[in-house]
Amino acid sequence: MSFASRALAAGAGAIVVALAAGTSGFTSAALAAPSAASAAPSAASAGPVSTTPASGTPTLNKTTTEQKIRQIVQCGSMMYAVGFFWSVSQNGVTYHPTGVMSFSATAPYTLSTLSAGVAGADGEVNSIAFINGNCADAYIGGSFTSVNGTPATNIAEIDTTTGAVVPTFGHDANDTVDTLAGYGNELLAGGRFTQTNGFSRSYFESLNPSTGQVDGFVNLNISGNVTGNPPQVYNQQFSHGGTLDLVEGNFKSVGGQPRQQIFMLNLAGSTAQVTGWTSPEFSQDCVSEEAFYVRSAAWSPDDLTVYVADTGFHPLNWQKGTYPLYGLCDVVAAFPATQTAVSHSWVEYSGCDSYYSVAADDGAVYAAGHPRWADNPDGCNFAGPGAFQDYGLQGLNLATGQALANSKGKPLYSMSRANADSMLITSAGLWIASSNRYGSQVCEGVSGHSGICFLPYT
Repeated sequence: MSFASRALAAGAGAIVVALAAGTSGFTSAALAAPSAASAAPSAASAGPVSTTPASGTPTLNKTTTEQKIRQIVQCGSMMYAVGFFWSVSQNGVTYHPTGVMSFSATAPYTLSTLSAGVAGADGEVNSIAFINGNCADAYIGGSFTSVNGTPATNIAEIDTTTGAVVPTFGHDANDTVDTLAGYGNELLAGGRFTQTNGFSRSYFESLNPSTGQVDGFVNLNISGNVTGNPPQVYNQQFSHGGTLDLVEGNFKSVGGQPRQQIFMLNLAGSTAQVTGWTSPEFSQDCVSEEAFYVRSAAWSPDDLTVYVADTGFHPLNWQKGTYPLYGLCDVVAAFPATQTAVSHSWVEYSGCDSYYSVAADDGAVYAAGHPRWADNPDGCNFAGPGAFQDYGLQGLNLATGQALANSKGKPLYSMSRANADSMLITSAGLWIASSNRYGSQVCEGVSGHSGICFLPYT
């Protein structure tokens, strides 16, 4: 139920930056020519993914201060991981990136050798993005004050060959940037900022990718916030069709319409427009410490269903010991994507443990955070009647939300309760970004997967 920071848009983009070797004998991975990548996520394979994680992916070393991967994306033949980390190992060799690393998307997942050199009081990269599949120039957002020694506040464009800041793109946001995504010739940025590169626009905006100047494509007048958390746009996910954008954050009004915590944006016109998709369920209150609780969303492969992953602990005025639980606190839920007011199709309760990320293919919904149980509406911090013990990562039935089990009645998927911050489905499988929380390193019963776990399609 803890409040954990989360990352941004699955499928939003990538930056070809890697990490500085901390030990000799480091082999560079060849960078493939950039593919014509789309802003939309990859079409999901039939699924579900394998229950055996790929071996050899980079792993976060155990540290006193928690390290975390905020986002994993793919560009060409490379994967790119960003977050708050500085000590990574692969095949027994330790390296020292600072918030950004890249590695081959296929075995043996070889790390490459550049570094963004992100620094600052927080020194955290929350998001990466690129425009129109151009992996030569990339964009990073987060909470930092410099990149490779060049002053840059919370946002920057990076030359992906040298890792240097591109000076023609403005690199000054007055507060944290949480999410970046490329749509056509627009860079969509969300966060806690109220001014970027000298222009005042709060929380969500579109930037010219050449200059960094705020333009008029996104101008939504986002306002309001739920008690206990600052206003912000926190996360976003493009539809598979590529013209719709789910946006999560702490707000109450968007484009002059009441929208709390999540809205759907139509990007197909000359300016982005808020659609009619909404639900009164997103206005229900959870405990004040986790009042902003809709942390992530995902599209079904056919774009007909929206899945959400929530924190929140329990409803604000819930009477302890009263069951079943109700509302959307600490749940995974499915909603029709119809562009009108909708109600949930199903809700899956962990029993007061948080979810931070969700993804879906044609075989399952995947949900992660620090759950201990699934199917647990009759318990809160304990297993109620009928609860199914299922740690860290869960596979859920597409139609009902019920946890998936193997032939022995055990969870089909599980991992350390590592607060997995984001998940990415590619044509090859499911990538899971998490942390080394309390020494977390187990994925599907296999150790050595702290921060990154890849479950391939078979």
